[in-house]
Amino acid sequence: MSALDRVIAAAADLYTRGRAAAADHRPGLAIRLFRHTLSRLARAPEPVPDVLELRTRVLISLASAEAEVTSTRAGLAHLEVAEDVRLRLPPGALRSSLRLIISLQRAVIVMRAGRFADARALYDLVLPSIESEVDDGFVLLVRTLNNRALVHMAMNKPDLAHGDLSRALALAVEHGLTLLEAKIRQNLGDHAQLVGDVPEALRNYEEAARLLGTVAPGALMVVRLDQARALLTAGLGEEAARHLDEALPELRANGSGQYVAEAEVARAAAALLEGDFALARKFASAARRRFLRRGNTRWAEIAGLARFRADAHKILSTRGARSTPRLPAELVALAERLSELGVRDEAAVARLLAVRLLLRRQEIDEAAKVLARVPKPRETTPIDHRMLFRLCRAELAVATGRPRSALAQARAGLRELGMIRDRMGGLDLVCGTAVHGEELGRLAMQLVLRRARNNAAGARRMFAWLERTRAQVYRYEPLPVIEDPALSKHITEMRHLQRTIQRARAEGEPVKALEQRYSALQHEASRLGWHTSPWGRPRPVATPDEVVAQLGDRVLVSLVPYNGQLYSVVVDRGSFRLLKLGPYHDIVETAKQLHADLDALAPDHLPPMLAETVAASAVQRADKLDALISASLVKTLDDRELVIVPIGQLYAMPWGALPSLRGHAVSIAPSATAWITAKRATDAGAVLLAGGPGVPGAVGEVSKLRSVYPDARLVDGSGATSSAVLAALDGTRLAHLVAHGAHEPANALFSRLELVDGPLFAHETSRLANPPERVVLAACELAMSHIRPGEEALGFAGTLLASGSRTVIGAVARVGDRAAADTMSDLHQRLSDGTPPALALAEAIAVDPLRRPFVCLGAG
Repeated sequence: MSALDRVIAAAADLYTRGRAAAADHRPGLAIRLFRHTLSRLARAPEPVPDVLELRTRVLISLASAEAEVTSTRAGLAHLEVAEDVRLRLPPGALRSSLRLIISLQRAVIVMRAGRFADARALYDLVLPSIESEVDDGFVLLVRTLNNRALVHMAMNKPDLAHGDLSRALALAVEHGLTLLEAKIRQNLGDHAQLVGDVPEALRNYEEAARLLGTVAPGALMVVRLDQARALLTAGLGEEAARHLDEALPELRANGSGQYVAEAEVARAAAALLEGDFALARKFASAARRRFLRRGNTRWAEIAGLARFRADAHKILSTRGARSTPRLPAELVALAERLSELGVRDEAAVARLLAVRLLLRRQEIDEAAKVLARVPKPRETTPIDHRMLFRLCRAELAVATGRPRSALAQARAGLRELGMIRDRMGGLDLVCGTAVHGEELGRLAMQLVLRRARNNAAGARRMFAWLERTRAQVYRYEPLPVIEDPALSKHITEMRHLQRTIQRARAEGEPVKALEQRYSALQHEASRLGWHTSPWGRPRPVATPDEVVAQLGDRVLVSLVPYNGQLYSVVVDRGSFRLLKLGPYHDIVETAKQLHADLDALAPDHLPPMLAETVAASAVQRADKLDALISASLVKTLDDRELVIVPIGQLYAMPWGALPSLRGHAVSIAPSATAWITAKRATDAGAVLLAGGPGVPGAVGEVSKLRSVYPDARLVDGSGATSSAVLAALDGTRLAHLVAHGAHEPANALFSRLELVDGPLFAHETSRLANPPERVVLAACELAMSHIRPGEEALGFAGTLLASGSRTVIGAVARVGDRAAADTMSDLHQRLSDGTPPALALAEAIAVDPLRRPFVCLGAG
């Protein structure tokens, strides 16, 4: 081998490694390898065509990596040098082919800089030549179609984008171009997100991640960024933040400057959804500085908008706060710049934020002028932008004395939000979207509540709005589940891991690595659950007349906070009235204190003096809550059933502990619509008695309930596996479950019952074809719920209700073994006699309500 051949071979090896690093989204490493390649080529004794070709290709690749890490200008400069080197090649096919590649690389770089019209012109120019002149197994054609689709999406041309992506995907699959197939599927996810199909977007991202995991694992973090954006669309700020916190360190390590900055903008949006304005501003400011260094004006302005959003939301979320005149003026100026850059939706958001700040400053005429310049949302406008548009119109209507117009805007906005929600997949996605309509719903509630005092028609209207704005997840009729093998595999491994963790803890062994693996699996299972099958078919919101008809002789109270007070709309024998109950925060704080007292009082063998002291405290707090809430509600209740639609922390209220409600049948429902849905269930099927391991005392002896239910199916001991219990639950009329469990506030679908082979997850019960009609959770706190915006309450019990169970009885605080056993014995004796669940429970807990903090959820 000659000296020249050795130089070329060594340089080619370095170049190959550089391209692999670039494909794996490690541009920093790629730049180092490309520069080494150029240094090695500089040692070539003569500039033969092979050297010139390789040098041209290296410069083309270096241009892309430099543009990603340093700046657009730096990248384009390398392309100029590449063009000079190319022209030194002899005329022919190679020289012509390299000309096309340089043009395509220029298109990619200007596209990444946000100059989409320039990029599209370049792609349109070179595509015919690629199809007629290039014979490389369709690689360049597929890559170009894929990139042009990105430009079409950025220019809001979803149909053109889908055409390019479909053709590119067909070619990639046909010719085995796995890496390109992965990138196309990732872009199909972007396309689905653009047209508002979040489950389809997440499905495509997951498929892209599966492919990239084998051919370019470094690119997975970019998929995580895209997944986070889709989750933000679905209102899942916490989940999006988790994805971004996972991706950002690796993106930084890879030197992916553009992606780091984009991820920081998304992280700012996630922080904003979580109400952390300082963190949102910090991420947005960092992203803006990074984009400015890179010379990416378009993205720098978008990051600037994210920073202003944090400032504006901080002011707007503070009662009575007003901005300086400067902030709305800066937002309007930013909107002008964004419009000039062709970023229409973001320009609209900047103006809409200015409108809200101007209204807060009582500059109504100026706000109206700015709002008049905001165009109507397009088909592809994100749902949060649409809701902001409606909110601004509604707030302007209020400011100009047109409350009916404001309510019309709220009604239209919530209808749009409902249509988006109907397209969502998993239970989490259906729940999450409520956050986008939270402010609009709150404004509507304030308007109707002002008119509802001492006015039956106003109270009725108020009730209708409450049903329209809360717990929408419970009005879906679950659809048959499409089983996903990958999801099932993850659930099985999680079950095994949870069991292993418990054993390791018992034996004093380290569990950190096991817990990390469990957490990773939980995240993966959540991702799969978002798109493996649609959650359900929407049912209409119950009308006031329908609720009155279904209630019969019962009384329903729907709680709502307003201006620091807790109110209730009372529906009683066809009448609607609004009651002011008491200071909201005082009630919530006292309820928390009562909950803590009941936890402390739970152990069976508490020292008498301590038990007496804690009980006295609990009685005092229960009396206070009784005076604030229930005393006024029960004046005309007599012995009729009370249906309570609670809010927030009051989902965990032990209602039976309040003196006025002792012995009263009380049902807790997320909404009147949910209560009616539960009430319509049939009454058929067998009785299941299931007992998990390690439950001490009499409550764990489920077989004793055979004396009450002689024909019941018993699943306990070694036979109480997750699969056996899950199968037995399907189609059961009454299921009595005794097992340890855990409520997962961060991810309610993974709340769990502990069985002999590991946990049975709420996620699994949500997939039963025929969920149990009535469920009694005897020995744990699985009636607890995690409350999301829009009063979307989810937990183990909530998941059962959302899946179609009629009634779930469980504890909202700790329960001692003896108290639990006595409660269950009393409860089941009454249930077997035909007593309705809510009344049976009320009578069972009345003898010792402070030690029996059970509630009846759903239809009692």
